[in-house]
Amino acid sequence: MTIEGTAATATRFTVRVDGAELAVYDHGQPDPTGPDAPTLVLVHGWPDTHRLWDPVVPLLADRFRVVAYDTRGYGASTDQGTVAEMRLEQLADDFMAVADAVAGPNPVHVLGHDWGSVQVWEAVCEPGAHERIASFTSISGPSLDHMGMWMRNAALTPKRLWPLATQLASGAYTLFFMAGILPRVFFRIFGRRWIWLLSLRIVERIPRSEAHLADTLRRDMTRGLRIYRANVLQRVFRPAERYTRVPIQLLVTTRDPAIRPASFADIDRWASSVSRTDVRSGHWLPMRKPALVAAATTQFIERIDHVRA
Repeated sequence: MTIEGTAATATRFTVRVDGAELAVYDHGQPDPTGPDAPTLVLVHGWPDTHRLWDPVVPLLADRFRVVAYDTRGYGASTDQGTVAEMRLEQLADDFMAVADAVAGPNPVHVLGHDWGSVQVWEAVCEPGAHERIASFTSISGPSLDHMGMWMRNAALTPKRLWPLATQLASGAYTLFFMAGILPRVFFRIFGRRWIWLLSLRIVERIPRSEAHLADTLRRDMTRGLRIYRANVLQRVFRPAERYTRVPIQLLVTTRDPAIRPASFADIDRWASSVSRTDVRSGHWLPMRKPALVAAATTQFIERIDHVRA
């Protein structure tokens, strides 16, 4: 099936994995007559779909085989409607199933945002991940285990108490998101105002023309809340030591209302190769500054591929 989207023409197909059918959008090789280009998989977060990447895809498609997908239960992808299937272990398995479907034994590069980034962190910290994932560019989504470890250490270090307090305040919204029926009612009523909210100067200041949202937005908002109940408390307050050999690039948004920059302070402890760039922007960087995201991702991948060659 060929899909005409706002970013580019993509071929849509389905990857079936553990009770879900994932809608995958493959933008193909930049030059079908040339050598195979690196495969770059894009993973969105809450409450987005693959449409999050619409402003970014055209800036990447001339250099990479770009693949995006709707994660379990979002957009055109299905799920079983349970909380348990939203655990990070399952979502990481979903990602690897997509990577296997589009690249087979060849390693893929990954760009993730928000919960898309969080679930890819789960994947890159699995044993042998560096053989299947060539690089990972992470935006506004830390490993919950790494964050939990940072919070635990910060509580024992006086000079880190203020950064810890600001992160706890920034993350307080997650308690509301896990409060049963109340947030579901809230988003069903106010979800239609989401574009307006993102356009506000004090929030994200995203031009409405750049806010690419799916028709399933309000449904995705409410059903997607399961990801918070399935993971936040379990991981942040009972973190595990998780390491990765996958090269990591962090694009840290300094005006992110949810994830404070200080929470990435100890990342070198967990990742053997990390590049970090702080960006003066809010949470939805792919919508706000797609050219920056595309350029940083391209440069990082080219550097990694040069080293691997």
